[in-house]
Amino acid sequence: MGRVLFTDESRFRLSSDSHRILIWRERGNRNHPSNIIERDRYGGRGVLVWGGIMLGSRTDLHIFDAESVNGTHYCNEILLPYVRLFRGAMGLQFLFMDDNAPCHSTVAAKQLLESEDIERMDWPARSPDLNPIEHVWDFLGRRLAACTLPPVTIQELRLALQDEWAAMPQQLIDTLILSMGRRCETCLAVS
Repeated sequence: MGRVLFTDESRFRLSSDSHRILIWRERGNRNHPSNIIERDRYGGRGVLVWGGIMLGSRTDLHIFDAESVNGTHYCNEILLPYVRLFRGAMGLQFLFMDDNAPCHSTVAAKQLLESEDIERMDWPARSPDLNPIEHVWDFLGRRLAACTLPPVTIQELRLALQDEWAAMPQQLIDTLILSMGRRCETCLAVS
């Protein structure tokens, strides 16, 4: 796992409109004020981010200007400035993981990865629980939700995300990556 750059995009909103309810709390803290958060005060505006993690390192957090990403943006804003840089630093041991999002599967993205000699990890469709970066997005979301003064503008949200990404302990990232084998074994056991 030490040579794999796990990457993904995620959307963060000033207010959640996903209709998902995620509960992360310790036993006995159901009604604690930090576990009760009003989410519909500011509308559904948000930002789309991309990040990459690996044992001992991470990319900078990239915040897209647009709310969606096509193959051209993915190549120009992610593959060239971030992935190619990590590939250059890691050499032939480098393995790139992205999911099966449409912008990752364009002809341009595939050709760019091939021309840069970047090996892509095979990844099963619809398997977000296996990707350790999904747990990083959850961590960031919980950190934002725990803010005494949550962001109320897009600019505040962008700054808060960048601050939390930079402050995230590398030990947490490494632990999540090292737990991937156990999660894969669990999935195989229930198949």
